[in-house]
Amino acid sequence: MTAEKETDGLFDRPGLPEDLKFLLASYPRERWGKGITLNLMSGFWIKRHNMFRELAASLNGSLNSLKEEKIDIPGFRNWFVPRLNFLLSELDGHHQIEDVHYFPKFREAEPRLDRGFEILDSDHHLIHYLLVANAEAGNAFLEGLARGGDAMRYAADRYGIESAKLLSGLLRHLEDEEDIIIPLILDREGSDAAFAM
Repeated sequence: MTAEKETDGLFDRPGLPEDLKFLLASYPRERWGKGITLNLMSGFWIKRHNMFRELAASLNGSLNSLKEEKIDIPGFRNWFVPRLNFLLSELDGHHQIEDVHYFPKFREAEPRLDRGFEILDSDHHLIHYLLVANAEAGNAFLEGLARGGDAMRYAADRYGIESAKLLSGLLRHLEDEEDIIIPLILDREGSDAAFAM
């Protein structure tokens, strides 16, 4: 295994390997929406990813509000449960659509990015396990909330660890996925139909 391959893992890499950024060089992130117009598909992709970022960060940060007693337990539970369920189910569905529909078409459109899609596919498998662990820790957390005291603190700490790990992996994955996919979509401007469902 090469040193390059060893750093392809979700928690090992600081970003995409340089050899996968050849389209990003023509469509740099800092110009998206500011000189480089995002088309319908790329704009939707970014909005969807931003929703995942914001919701995951909000759920992760909500524990501090609970620990600092800025929100009561029933109010927290009513806010937390539907948002956690939404995040977990939407992320899982989003990745399934990418794996089954979009990634094969993107690979076909630009074979030089094949290794990039292998990295993203590997991320999806790991993120699936992170989602499962997050759901389990979330359920234990809700049980701990009902018991209160040390049980609540222990369950909150365990959920906090899982939530932070999911957020960290998710942020790395979303950025790297955008750095591959958004330039590819922009490079094939007017070809939304080729990638459409």
